[in-house]
Amino acid sequence: MRAPDATLRLTFLLVAISASACNMGGSAESASPPAAATGRGGGGAQAVPVNAAPVVKKAIPLTIRTIGTVEPSSTVSIRAQVTGELTTVNFTEGDDVREGQVLFQLDQRPLDAALAQAQANLARDTAQAGNAQAQAERAEELANRGIATREQVETAATTANALQATLAADRAAVENARVQLQYATITAPIAGRTGALQVHPGNLVRANDTTPLVVINQVTPINVSFAVPEAQLPTLKQYLMKGDVPADAASPEEASGPSKGHITFIDNAVDPTTGTIRVKGSFTNADRRLWPGQFVNVTVTLANDPRALVVPSVAVQGGQQGNYVFVVKRDQTVEVRQVVVDRTSGDDTIVASGVTEGETVVTDGQLRLVAGSTVSIKPGTEAH
Repeated sequence: MRAPDATLRLTFLLVAISASACNMGGSAESASPPAAATGRGGGGAQAVPVNAAPVVKKAIPLTIRTIGTVEPSSTVSIRAQVTGELTTVNFTEGDDVREGQVLFQLDQRPLDAALAQAQANLARDTAQAGNAQAQAERAEELANRGIATREQVETAATTANALQATLAADRAAVENARVQLQYATITAPIAGRTGALQVHPGNLVRANDTTPLVVINQVTPINVSFAVPEAQLPTLKQYLMKGDVPADAASPEEASGPSKGHITFIDNAVDPTTGTIRVKGSFTNADRRLWPGQFVNVTVTLANDPRALVVPSVAVQGGQQGNYVFVVKRDQTVEVRQVVVDRTSGDDTIVASGVTEGETVVTDGQLRLVAGSTVSIKPGTEAH
């Protein structure tokens, strides 16, 4: 009866050995990766998906980009030139005023009285001068007849001359009183926009007080002041000698197009602390988009290169050897190409050498590439 038990044990042992052998074989097989997944190189390397763009020639402007500050083309602080009570204000703060418009009126009564007094003095002295002149002529006639002495003649002539000088002083006093009376009416010397009103009717204003009555800023036209690096000054001067150099100014928060103007001023010295020179542009500002004190992005257009060699700026990489791009060859592999960057303009980079028109450069996915990598260009990214 024990023979079947021995047979059964032998059968179980063979089954266990067979199962163990199968498990070991499966582990060995899974530990060996397929040759096709062993890296980039070799015939079995997978292509790296990338974005690409062609190298093109197109018109690119030669520009200087910087940040500027908007300044009024003219600023006037209105102050009283005579002391008196402010009786009338003929505008509302923040109004646009025209040149010659009456802004303030001071109490004229003391000035009217001063003018009347000066005119009365002139009339009195005119009468006295006429009488003195007649006496001088009479004394001269009597001296010729031997009745009056030479001393009497000279005394009469001196009195007449002194009164003539008094008349000149009286006329000057009358003119001064008239000018003082005119100062009681304060007008706008320029056209512009008024600021906050500092003094209201009923207050006493003093001549040449430190606090102005109001400040007028001329905002049409308006200026934009900005700094240009010293290295770009020769180029800027070169194009200014050829004619007007256009400039654009736009607020960073404004979505509409920039305001148009042109360069009108270059300072006469470079700032040695910053290595820059101050430049101003004039803008018509008819739409009042530019406001004094505002910071704006300024673009000065010096020239327009009609055949600039251009690649997207994202295609240019920086390395120890300088700037380079990945150029896609006909066999869909990439080549590392050193390039010389001339300048940048927005999203475009103008290159002086290193690539030619019509070649294709990688614009995204460079981190996964080395020289000789196979690439597949994503559909729709290589626009010609």
